[in-house]
Amino acid sequence: MTPPASAASESRTREHVRRRAGAMLRPPPQLNVSEWAEHHRILGSRASSEPGPWRTSRTPYLRDVMDALSAVHPARRIVFMKGAQVGATEAGNNWLGYILHHVPAPVLAVQPTVELAKRFSRQRIDPLLEETPALRDRVAPARARDSGNTMLSKEFPGGILVLTGANSAVGLRSMPARFLFLDEVDAYPGDIEGEGDPIALAEARARTFGWRRKAFLVSTPTIAGRSRIEREYAASDQRRFFLPCPHCGAMQWLKFERLIWEKGDPRSVRYHCEDCDTPIEEHHKTAMLAAGEWRPTASAENPHTIGFHISALYSPVGWLSWEQIARDWEAAQGKAEDLKTFRNTVLGETWQDRGEAPDWERLVERREDFRLGVVAHDALVLTAGVDVQDDRLECDVWAWAEGYSSWLVDHIVIVGSPRERAPWDALAELLARDWPRANGGAIRIAKACVDTGGRDTAAVYGHLRRLRDPRIAPTKGVDGWNRAQPVQGPTPVDALVDGRKLRRGLKLWTVSVSTWKVDLYRRLWLGRGEAAEFPLGWVHLPQGIEVEWVKQLVAEQLHQVKDRRGFVRQEWAKLRDRNEALDCAVLARAALWLLGADRYGERFWLRLREDIANAPVEMPEHPRPEPAPTPDPPPLMRRPGWLAPRGGWLR
Repeated sequence: MTPPASAASESRTREHVRRRAGAMLRPPPQLNVSEWAEHHRILGSRASSEPGPWRTSRTPYLRDVMDALSAVHPARRIVFMKGAQVGATEAGNNWLGYILHHVPAPVLAVQPTVELAKRFSRQRIDPLLEETPALRDRVAPARARDSGNTMLSKEFPGGILVLTGANSAVGLRSMPARFLFLDEVDAYPGDIEGEGDPIALAEARARTFGWRRKAFLVSTPTIAGRSRIEREYAASDQRRFFLPCPHCGAMQWLKFERLIWEKGDPRSVRYHCEDCDTPIEEHHKTAMLAAGEWRPTASAENPHTIGFHISALYSPVGWLSWEQIARDWEAAQGKAEDLKTFRNTVLGETWQDRGEAPDWERLVERREDFRLGVVAHDALVLTAGVDVQDDRLECDVWAWAEGYSSWLVDHIVIVGSPRERAPWDALAELLARDWPRANGGAIRIAKACVDTGGRDTAAVYGHLRRLRDPRIAPTKGVDGWNRAQPVQGPTPVDALVDGRKLRRGLKLWTVSVSTWKVDLYRRLWLGRGEAAEFPLGWVHLPQGIEVEWVKQLVAEQLHQVKDRRGFVRQEWAKLRDRNEALDCAVLARAALWLLGADRYGERFWLRLREDIANAPVEMPEHPRPEPAPTPDPPPLMRRPGWLAPRGGWLR
């Protein structure tokens, strides 16, 4: 028989039970995001170059950013404008892990597109859940029945994580969300399916959570005046990470202008202190980062919005070095696109487009001695832009070569109302002709973009449908600053042909005219200096082109204006009434994009060179067409041209 327990033993048992019950009922410790990451986050080799436990000491500047995302922090909007190689995405992933484990609630994570959201789920979220022990049991395996774990949706106790793209209005309005992770916001489209700005649509999902909501906006910036992250950062307290000089102790935030090296020798790079001007070696950076602190440099319009900005100059030792930054800068010289990429991704700053119109007098003076109607021997492909006016069609033919060097081949005006058949039959004749090359042989127009916007849009649709030329691309111009592609489509539209309405009878392309105007002006601003050869991208104008046409080519200027909320945006304004030459140049460049020049790159130009090299050398004698079409044009006889089907290479 078991002897009865003593009173002391019973007392100890009751105390033990009381402590166990108290521990079970006690809420978990109130951690912030950086503390949670230090305790729980494990980086795997799938998503990190430095696998192992998370160490905030590796990137000390992320501590305040992550802690501002904590539930107890009063900030509701956290803006992070940054360069590459600074760990911003992992800071956002730490926040998501903190929510799943510590503050369960509905979360909406938005990538620029649905496809990128799926990639983010595979490459970031799945490793986060699999490699962090504290999160493994929070989301059921995807293979389990009714697990709630799909590519774009992760259910967990007390909440759900939904991933979507900024190009999906349905995804942005699908659920209420207390927390929003808006990644790479500068790549979001401007107006999603006619329902407005995707950031505004996403933030509307969090309104019902009041002061408990929180949004994290992250992005590398893009173009000044159009960058969302720049706009949001400008409305914040604009914090910078100040570091002490290892020599004099002066606090300063790192500027690219203070990074100095001998030209051609990036290994000599040093950062020069603003206060004592003493060179700072990069190995000092680790201690400098550990002693750094964030300081606001402005007053926020909204006290609940805070903003952080950091460049790749702060990248930890072993990631992106100052020497590599110097090499990248030297390699980008003379290349506008590379300089833009450097400023955006390395410095985390916006790029200022040169939207000012070049002087037309300078362009007139630099006209070259080649004939209209003849294709330069270096040119590889012809495109055309057709601008529809009330009483005529304006058509410019452009030739192109590698690097988007271009030659104006011809300027043709086809007189007649676009409502009538005659101008369009004359355009068909124009597209059917061969253009002689300066070194022998001939070439045809490969693609023509026709602007359908105007008062006679329905008539233009009908005539283009009647022509049924696959080389003709009907287009509609839009501003399109934030469009994912500069040419999008095609979208089926109704067409009226000989009084009969054809539903979805024509395929219409939308062209981002702003993108191509900036591209043209950038090429017009190119200088030769003392170089014997023309730089890539040079715009060649023939001596025979009229001065009026040159004025039309630079008839618009890019201006910065403020909208109703006080944010700065950019728009094009006319400097003179007529701008047909500019519109035609934009359409011809869009036609080159449709051919695949931007998509296929070097392969595109190599294939064209092979085609021209293998073509028979002939010099047909074709006179230039008269400006006015004949009343009864001959029937169109199309011959197979250079753009015949090639096994799917060009479609």
